[in-house]
Amino acid sequence: MDHTQLLSAFRDKGILHLKEGNGKVITLIKPELWKAEMGEDWTFLLFDLFQIRTICEPFSEVSLDIVEYANKPTIYHSPVNRIIKNGPIVNGVLKFSLILEPNWNKLLFQISQPVIVKIDTKEDTLHQTPILFPLLSPSTKEMFLGPEGEVKIIKG
Repeated sequence: MDHTQLLSAFRDKGILHLKEGNGKVITLIKPELWKAEMGEDWTFLLFDLFQIRTICEPFSEVSLDIVEYANKPTIYHSPVNRIIKNGPIVNGVLKFSLILEPNWNKLLFQISQPVIVKIDTKEDTLHQTPILFPLLSPSTKEMFLGPEGEVKIIKG
């Protein structure tokens, strides 16, 4: 994956449309550029466990362990941090995923801030990668994680 070109495109516009290995176009955007008319089906992408603090209410150790030791791609639904004013928040809850796949993780690390992603946006793009986006895996799980350790499986 050519990170230099992708980073440049993202930094210039704050948005990046990228065709991944399955042929689906994903859209990455800075949260501050998100608008309500873009819909609510967006997920925050994180490259590091400590980034959870910036977007969610403080987590219990149990909830952090669940995120840290997940062995399959997982989208978590959790109460939003009060400092987050803009982004795809539904009834005080946002979605996030810790991306561990090395190439995608490196891209997110180089962006160096949480971004939000919408999957299969069908946008035209010149940017592509043969690397599969982890959240498009059929084994992707979804679960609610509460700050006090509450856990509810949404999609197993």
